[in-house]
Order: sequence, then C-alpha cells, then structure tokens
Amino acid sequence: MSTVDELKSDLRRLSNPERAKQCARYFKTGKGEYGEGDIFLGIIVPEQRKIAKKYLGLDLKDIGSSLASKIHEERLIALLILTYKFKSKILNDKGREEIFNLYLKNARLGNINNWDLVDLSAPNVVGGHLLDNNRSILYKLAKSNNLWERRIAVLATFMFIKYNDFKDALRIAELLLEDKHDLIHKAVGWMLREIGKRDQSKEEGFLEKHYKKMPRTMLRYAIERFEEGKRKAYLGGKI
Repeated sequence: MSTVDELKSDLRRLSNPERAKQCARYFKTGKGEYGEGDIFLGIIVPEQRKIAKKYLGLDLKDIGSSLASKIHEERLIALLILTYKFKSKILNDKGREEIFNLYLKNARLGNINNWDLVDLSAPNVVGGHLLDNNRSILYKLAKSNNLWERRIAVLATFMFIKYNDFKDALRIAELLLEDKHDLIHKAVGWMLREIGKRDQSKEEGFLEKHYKKMPRTMLRYAIERFEEGKRKAYLGGKI
C-alpha cells in the first residue's frame, strides 16, 4: 500500500524551484499578504491530480497528516484525494460524512488556507455533502472571521447552482455584500455569474436590489457575461 512518505518522495522529484518562486508571488505569500509563509514546490496542478489519483488508497489519518503539512502541494493533493474519494460511487453516506468532518476540522485549523485549495475542493466536498443535508453550517462559515471559511461557504454553493438551486447562494451573497476582502468579492461575483448562466432573471433580480452597494469587483465579476450596454448601465448606476 502506498504511504505518505512515498507521496512526499514523488513530490520532491517533481519540484521546480523556479516555478515555486513564481507560485509564492502569485499566491501572495509575502509578509502581511493572505498567503503569508506558505511554501511551494512548484508543481503544476495536472501533475498534482495524477499524484492524487495514484494515492487514493491513503486512509483519512494519512490524509489528515498531509493536510497539516507546511507544503502547499501536499495540502492540495490531500484535498484532491478527499474530493476523488468523496465522488467515488463505492463510498457510503457514513464515509462521505467522515470526509466532510475532516474537511471542516482542517478548515478550522487553518490548513485550507488559500483560494486554490478552497476552489478545487469546497464545491464537491462541502457542497456535495450538503446537497441532501441540513445547510445551516454554511451560514456559520459565511459569518466566520476566517477568510477561507467564508470563501468555503460561497464556493460550496456552486454545487447547488449546478442543480439550479440558487436560494442559498443568493442568501450567502447577501450576507457577504459588505465583506471587506477582495477574494470574497470575487467569489460572490463568480457565483452570481454562474446563477446568471442558468437563469439570468434570477441574477438580475438580485443585482437590481443590491448592485448600488455591491463592491465594484463583485459587481464586475457578476456582470462579466452581460452585453456591453447592460454592463455599462450597471457600472454607471443607471439600471
């Protein structure tokens, strides 16, 4: 059976110091930035997906160990493994709940702490679990002081949106209208745009009520697919 040590060895072989420097800048790891102190090996995501599939046999204890790593790629691969396990047709409801609980535990511990980690896992693991379960936890996450828990709440609704279930996405968007962080503005705008792809009238109903007080970035993301005249009208406050 594959081990965490073997996974780490595979990662070291694929490490790219120059790309690692680029990643460190891109994911804002400098002092005072949102990814402060994160360490990269410089491995592209497609390679990380291959490694995650290779190590699907790791148990939750080993995955939890990888989630506590200081290395960004180790944490992302652990989250990808959780995502693949969660989507497996052979996993039962108890197994999915265990993955969900491990995920939220690591969010609280601060191990899911950059936007790529959230975006590549929260829709499937958190959103997937809550499709048929009580969703009140989403509202606790949306009100968290932790940036990444708030982003998890937003991105989890992507799974509901895919099933044309917009209620929670719109309620959470409303909760976060006055959020101070750009990464939340982008996430909320993105989900509003995804709603609009499926039902533009639903998105515009929300926008007409809130667009004048929405952060500019949030609004720009939300209306990205609108025709130019309508975009200008929203941006100019003339709807």
